[in-house]
Amino acid sequence: MKLPRAAENLIPAYARRPLLAALLMQFAVYWGSKAIAHGWQHHDMTTALDGRVPLLPWTVVIYVGAYVFWAVNYVLAARQGEDRAARFLAADALGKLTAFVLFLVLPTTNVRPDIPAGAPLGGALGILYALDTPEALFPSLHCFCSWLCWAGIRGRKEIPAPYRAFSLAFALAVAASTLTTRQHVIADVPAGIALAELCWQLACHTPLARWYWNLWGRRMTAASLSRDG
Repeated sequence: MKLPRAAENLIPAYARRPLLAALLMQFAVYWGSKAIAHGWQHHDMTTALDGRVPLLPWTVVIYVGAYVFWAVNYVLAARQGEDRAARFLAADALGKLTAFVLFLVLPTTNVRPDIPAGAPLGGALGILYALDTPEALFPSLHCFCSWLCWAGIRGRKEIPAPYRAFSLAFALAVAASTLTTRQHVIADVPAGIALAELCWQLACHTPLARWYWNLWGRRMTAASLSRDG
């Protein structure tokens, strides 16, 4: 896979195709499930507690900023060595496949509120509402990817401690923003975080990462995988 020189220096050769697959899977799972389940009965999991969460249109900046955070941390995690990349990208693939099944087995939706006139960044939130229909919500892929981004670098001394702390804080901020933008309901948030942590632990403590990496033609033995999840 030929990349510009800057990208070749940034992304290790062993991770290029799996990282591209992770990106394509993100689109396929989210938009593909929407296309398949369009017209199906969707369940609204909104509770009374959701109604008490304030609508904060300005937090759309955090919600959209998550895409930049993912791009940075997916590359950072992949650069921590081939064993770490195998675990991280195996966890990502398993989580997204699981989410795809859940999006079809339990299609969910919510009712978005009217955005108050003059609210800071209310127009930006309105654009997001227009572009992104309220489907494929449980579990939240925003929460899944953001938590996995932190898991992939936590405990890594190669990554400066302030950035590791920022990654945790930003992952939690993204989770909050999914609620304050009304893109998700409360049930979607712990489901996304729990799915990320479960997949990460499976990738760290089972042969999953080795099996997944072998699919890419990267021969990996059990002994070559450290277990530092």
